[in-house]
Amino acid sequence: MSFHEIRFPSRLSFGSVGGPERLTEVVTLANGFEERNTPWAHSRRRYDAGVGMRSLDDVSELIAFFEARRGRLHGFRWKDWADFKTSLSADRVSYIDQRIGTGDGATTVFQLSKTYRSGEQTYIRPISKPITGTIRAGVQDDELDETRHFTVDAATGLITFAEPPDVGVEVTAGFEFDVPVRFDADAIMTSVASFHAGEVPDVPVVELRV
Repeated sequence: MSFHEIRFPSRLSFGSVGGPERLTEVVTLANGFEERNTPWAHSRRRYDAGVGMRSLDDVSELIAFFEARRGRLHGFRWKDWADFKTSLSADRVSYIDQRIGTGDGATTVFQLSKTYRSGEQTYIRPISKPITGTIRAGVQDDELDETRHFTVDAATGLITFAEPPDVGVEVTAGFEFDVPVRFDADAIMTSVASFHAGEVPDVPVVELRV
């Protein structure tokens, strides 16, 4: 799969609509009870970038980005303004935001992730596109120094420690991140609403499995 490590212009994605979707198969039994199952372990996000367009310059920038990606052919990064960091939106990222693993004395590579909690239920979302320069990590409540104690592959979300964390200690991290996506259409229909304003009614974007 071809993926371009470039972010869709953030000012154009601001104001877009979208969020996570899941696939649930529901079968209603003869007695009225239901059986519900899902073939997806992870949710997938969808967005519509069209509502973020504000001017002809915005439309021109969108078209250039679309053409450079060859429509649906190449994936790219997307900033989800409602969910782009491991901390609360009003807080700064901290190295203790997320537990990403437990040391076993041998493993040095861990996948960055974000945990969503509601009541006693949790969902762990793998993060493959962290933002370089925002990543903080720690072991057993001690913050570590990037490059000296760990490195991160911003294209995969894998964090590698110089020394394996000891057995039983918590490995934590905090960071900002993008969503890997592609356009979900091979055409963009535009309208010039006025001399200085443009309109793009629908620009569907869908998350990729990477």
